[in-house]
Amino acid sequence: MTDDNRGFLETAIDDGRPLLILSALFLVGCGIFAIFQAATGHFLPHDTVYLDMTASQVCALQDCRILHFMIHDRISFGGVLVAIGTVYLWLTIFPLRRHERWAWSALASSGSVGFVSFLAYLGYGYFDTWHGVATLVLIVMFLGGLVRTRGLRRQRAEAIPVELWSARGAGRALLLLSSVGIGLAGLTIMTVGMTSVFVPQDLEFMGMTREAIRAINPHLVPLIAHDRAGFGGALASFAVAMFASVRYGRASKALWQVLAIAGIVGFGTAVGVHPVIGYRSATHLGPAVAGCLIFATGLGLAAHGSRPHG
Repeated sequence: MTDDNRGFLETAIDDGRPLLILSALFLVGCGIFAIFQAATGHFLPHDTVYLDMTASQVCALQDCRILHFMIHDRISFGGVLVAIGTVYLWLTIFPLRRHERWAWSALASSGSVGFVSFLAYLGYGYFDTWHGVATLVLIVMFLGGLVRTRGLRRQRAEAIPVELWSARGAGRALLLLSSVGIGLAGLTIMTVGMTSVFVPQDLEFMGMTREAIRAINPHLVPLIAHDRAGFGGALASFAVAMFASVRYGRASKALWQVLAIAGIVGFGTAVGVHPVIGYRSATHLGPAVAGCLIFATGLGLAAHGSRPHG
């Protein structure tokens, strides 16, 4: 069938990859918006309605530490969304275009983790309408892309050998270790968000107990829990996509570049926001900094001497 005999929408969607690319760009855009909006120190309109408090009113409490804590979660969440979208772009433009079955499976698995994590709100009781609408739009695009690209799954997945005695092999091993660590961190943060919400270092930073925060406004803890669980779910989703990309992706300039972008944005926001707001707990930041160092070392070793394949 020629393009002249195809409908506009059918031609635009094509084999489904345009929908997946659009989904990835949507994630990147949402992430950039989340970072920018949180960095301005303002709430979204529905947050203000839910709390019946403005960001300025929350900032007046505890030397603005409660607001700063909320901002640090939201900036970190935005950074992970950008990282996920970047890796999704690479998966769609490179390995999926080459009909590599594993790339489709990676997108499907990572997306499933991300979408299922949205249901974490059942644990903390706050349904974010904006988040819900954005998720619904993304599901339609993403699932449509997955359905249309099923026919591209032609080459069987073959894991790249991890030769620990070579620099590149050791680098891949460190990147795989980093992805596992990111995934465990995401599941932990999501679980904390659904249950206790805070770890001791969080409460020490804010200088308040959970009960004291709840006494200020009963909606504060559920809203913070929503941010925490969302961040954790996004981390877990990214970890799945990263693990698959490192385990099955061909060594290429594009792969290393995409991982570098994801690492800079992801770790840069999650780690970098802490000293800005004055949250300098070594026990809290230590695992994230260690993960960043493992990621950077692994990427440097893996990329060293690799010949690009496109």
